[in-house]
Amino acid sequence: MASDHPAKTIVLVHGGFVDGSGWSGVHRILAERGYEVVVVQNPTTSLADDVAVTKRAIASASGEVVLVGHPYGGVVITEAGRESKVKSLVYIAAFAPDQGESVSSLIANPQPGVPVPPILPPVDGFLQLDRTKFVHSFAADVSPDVARFMADSQVPWEVFALEGKVTQPAWKTKPSLVD
Repeated sequence: MASDHPAKTIVLVHGGFVDGSGWSGVHRILAERGYEVVVVQNPTTSLADDVAVTKRAIASASGEVVLVGHPYGGVVITEAGRESKVKSLVYIAAFAPDQGESVSSLIANPQPGVPVPPILPPVDGFLQLDRTKFVHSFAADVSPDVARFMADSQVPWEVFALEGKVTQPAWKTKPSLVD
């Protein structure tokens, strides 16, 4: 399909507990509209590891990059978005931390009445969501079949990744990213 938008690569960064396959529907729509799309497969072992993988995805892009993050992916794009190819940041229900913040610090004291993710206690240093509550807390906006698949194919999220602190938020250090 022909498009009239400037050539840009859209780099999609997933959150914790899932992998890049969660972007399947978004990838299909963007690719059909003529965009180059790169789906990052973060290991979710540490913020540093995830930022390194995301930076490699940015480097592989053929042109300017729109960097998109979903939940924890927002932390990753906040740190990785300082790369010169990145022209925009998009946060989709994502964390947008400031300098020195981490997922742990952002979720430490939820407001009364705010739903808390059904995170199970760590096993060997890795977290997972309660499968019986996964759909409601994480995938309520997708088809039941997709949500069930996502719950059953969770990627364990290393506790260490939640502690990774943002050093210099891209949205602060590159004012052109902020509208």
